[in-house]
This record gives sequence, C-alpha cells and structure tokens, in this order.
Amino acid sequence: MIVTTVATPDDPTWLLEPFAQHLQWERNLAPATLTAYGREVARFVAFATSELGRAHPAAVAPVDVRAFLAWLHAQGLSATSVQRSLAAARTYFRFLVAEGVLHANPARAVPHPRRERRLPEVVTSDQVNDLLDGAPEGPGGPRDLALLELLYAAGLRVGELVALDLEDLDLGQRLLRVHGKGRKTRVVPFGRRAATALRAYLPVRAQWRRGRDDDARPLFVNRRGGRLTDRSVRRVLDAAVQRTASLHRLNPHALRHAFATHLLEAGMDLRAIQELLGHSSLATTQVYTHVDLAHLMAVYRASHPRATRSDTRSTPPSRDGGE
Repeated sequence: MIVTTVATPDDPTWLLEPFAQHLQWERNLAPATLTAYGREVARFVAFATSELGRAHPAAVAPVDVRAFLAWLHAQGLSATSVQRSLAAARTYFRFLVAEGVLHANPARAVPHPRRERRLPEVVTSDQVNDLLDGAPEGPGGPRDLALLELLYAAGLRVGELVALDLEDLDLGQRLLRVHGKGRKTRVVPFGRRAATALRAYLPVRAQWRRGRDDDARPLFVNRRGGRLTDRSVRRVLDAAVQRTASLHRLNPHALRHAFATHLLEAGMDLRAIQELLGHSSLATTQVYTHVDLAHLMAVYRASHPRATRSDTRSTPPSRDGGE
C-alpha cells in the first residue's frame, strides 16, 4: 500500500530541520552545498514516505535506498547526479545515527553508481594568450581584463572570484585570500600581468562605487557598484571569446583547468597545484590536468637523478659511478 503523506522540513519525525542546522553550524558547509544537500535529502524522504510507505527513518533499509537511486535513474538523471544524491543520503543517515535515531546507516552499504569519467576541455597556452591579449573595449574593459587575468592567473572558481572583497587582495605581494568550498580559505599568488590589469581596474572600481552607502567591499563590481554575479562573469568571457580567432566557445571553468594543466606542464608538483586549487583530494586535481605521456616522460628524464641515461643503453655508465 502506497502512503500519500510526504514529510515536510518541519516534520519532527525525519529531523530535516535539525539536519540542516547540523550542516550549517557543525559542518560549516557553504550556502550552495547546504541547498543541494537539503534538496537531495528532502527528495529522498518524499520518495520514502509517498512511494515506499516508510513512516520513520528506522524503517528505511538498504533496499529502499537502492530503489530510490533506481527511481532517479529512471527519471533521466545522470550517474553524477545519482551519485550526489547517494552522498547526501549517506550524510543524512550518518547524522541520524549520531543522534541515536538509528543504529546503522542504511545507505552505507549501497555502492556508488559508476559514472563515465570525462576529462575537462583543454585550452592551450596559446589560446589563453589569444583570449587575454585581446583587450576589451569600452568603460568596462579594465574590469573585464582584470577578472579574466585573475581567473587564469590564480585558478579560481567563478564563485570564488565574485566573492572576493577588496581586503582579500594584496596587490603589493601579488597574493589573494580565496574563500573556497566548505568555507575553507587559502592564499594564492598571481602574476605581474594580472597585477597590472588590477591596477588599471581599481580606479574604475572606485568610480563605480562612489556614492554607495553599504558596507560591502566587493573587488569586482558592476557599473552600479554592486557585486558582480556569476552570470556576468560568463557574459564577459563569452564576449572575450568572440574577439578571438582560436576559440569559439569557452566555459569559465576551462581557465581553471588550464591553470592546473599549464603549471604541471611547467614542472610544478601536483600536490602544490592541489593546494593552489583548494582541492581536498589529489584525485580531483589529477582530473583537472591534461599532460600527455610524452611530456611527462620528458619531464621525468630531465628531473630524475637516475633517469638521464637509464632508458637509453647506447651510452655506457661513466667510470666514476655516475649514470
């Protein structure tokens, strides 16, 4: 028998509101992550109550979680989205176990669905130069160039870029204080070209901010002095792409991928790149990098103390024991 009652956020049975407070105050998750977790867990609870007739979290079994994932798949959701829902369910049930509502996490035994591993799009250094060398025109030109330079120079997410405040910028030392996912803060350096572009933009920013009586100090602003939005950054990038000959379409995140890839190509340690990107997992950083095998071999042969001649037998070892 199917029960039509659906749990609501204020339903004490499923502890949805305490779970949301746990994520916000104890886990200290970013607002976007809070929204996503709340949405996914609410969808699971609605499915469990209306489709499976589960009146209490203790009635949920691993087979119910599997049924939920199968239902999501039948709705046309991608494997990545299904995996995200499972991760949210695991976190939710882990909270219920900690609260003493459950003895075990029914989602823990459910394996993650396989997903196709897609590499991010590749942008070459020449293409990046083409993008950044085409100076934007008009009053917003200095701002647009500064934000594009900084996206690439610091490997920022778009959300991190628009969240920057003026005090996060140390122009003298060429450093940024970046507020990343999970409200983690990291310090990222940037280069001379980005610094030059920022110096040209700051007087424009001061002019646009003139007359504002709010206490906000956003680094990147629109012409009314308000904080720039993610969508505005994408429009700036789209306009810059249209001015290039080598690019036809580019996602802002591609500049972040390019940042990581080009640093790795230049020989930077992968773990150092992980710190700059703000990744908690090295595996995530590896997905961001595109370096072909030939280049990796060349870097290895040039860097490893015993690799110079070990792969070519035509030159015998020297008499002093070196290779």
